[in-house]
Amino acid sequence: MPSVARSVASLLLGVAFLMLGNGALSTLIGLRLSATESGPTAVGLITAAFYAGLTLGSLYAHRVITRVGHIRSFSAFASIVSVAALAHALFVDVPLWALLRLAQGFCMAGLYMCIESWLNGTATNESRGQMLSAYMVTLYGASGIGQQLLRLDDEAGVRIFMIVSILMSLALVPVALTRTTPPQLPKVSSFGVRRLYESSPLGVAGVFISGAITGSIYGLAPVFGAASSFGVSGTALFMSALILGGMALQWPLGRLSDRFDRRTVIIGLSAALSLTSFGMIAAAGMDQPLALMLVAPLFGGLSFTLYPICLAHTNDHVRREDLVSASGGLILANSIGAIIGPPLASAMMSAGGPEGLFAFIAGGALCATLYGLWRTRVRPPLPAEAQAAFRALPQTTPTVGPLDPLGPLKPPLPQ
Repeated sequence: MPSVARSVASLLLGVAFLMLGNGALSTLIGLRLSATESGPTAVGLITAAFYAGLTLGSLYAHRVITRVGHIRSFSAFASIVSVAALAHALFVDVPLWALLRLAQGFCMAGLYMCIESWLNGTATNESRGQMLSAYMVTLYGASGIGQQLLRLDDEAGVRIFMIVSILMSLALVPVALTRTTPPQLPKVSSFGVRRLYESSPLGVAGVFISGAITGSIYGLAPVFGAASSFGVSGTALFMSALILGGMALQWPLGRLSDRFDRRTVIIGLSAALSLTSFGMIAAAGMDQPLALMLVAPLFGGLSFTLYPICLAHTNDHVRREDLVSASGGLILANSIGAIIGPPLASAMMSAGGPEGLFAFIAGGALCATLYGLWRTRVRPPLPAEAQAAFRALPQTTPTVGPLDPLGPLKPPLPQ
């Protein structure tokens, strides 16, 4: 097993480099564009372009991997991501940056596919849970820590793009040097969003709203930070608090959803998120930056936990053999929400000020609350003992589905 452990460590190291760079870049784009005339509108469109690329990559990047293999594909995708990051430093141009983020989104999906299929190929039935947890912590942890790289920016505004590009290039090294044979891509058939909705209407609606919320946070929270006079360091701290709070609350709230009707937990979580969003609006209106910073981890935790609990709720109503394909359909619904949400949130920010971001999130969470209450009236609850154990899955690509230990088990390895 030492060779397996080394292989997984190298993959997670590559993930860490990627997320350090990508986390910093998404915030940096919001900060740079917040001072322009287009402001939130431009950031919303560029964020939507990234998630459109991520969606396209989830659907088509596997063709590249199948044709040339994991290591060559990973190298190509990481190189394009690195070049596109550095190209942002040439000049500020919204159409150019949208095209760059579209390309980065497609390539990031390809990178996720390479990594997740590799982890799937390495994992055994007994180790999938630990690998998934390590992958989740690496994704969220590196993205949250990466926000602090913004403190290294210089007056010319070029250094930070260089640092991001370097980090993304470094992701190539541990993967390119691994001696482990790359696995085959797992075959993930499409379950279909319509069929998923028939199985779990609240689950599909919840992941769609979650995509709109989290996509808006990643893209537009830096714009709010800049408008609130946080400065670069304050905005970096604010974003770190949001993301790391999202990582910290997933497991406690997930375990709570194992003990009660998940719909009740989804309703309570959505209602709490709506109230917390109004609290953020109130704190911003009273010019209380300290209050915003203190509430940010709770706000991020509630926002980022909606997706995995809705996914778990859907899995409760899907046959075990369909869990992997169902997770692919849910990721697609989540991605569509992430494409639609940022432009709508940016329009509300343009019309009502930076607090419009939290008004948009409060409205989305309120919709999830009301829809959940209606669903409790038309379908009887599933007994708590009949629910599967909660397992958080990242909002990446369908290839992460087979890593879920609740999914169909792999045959045991030969002794």
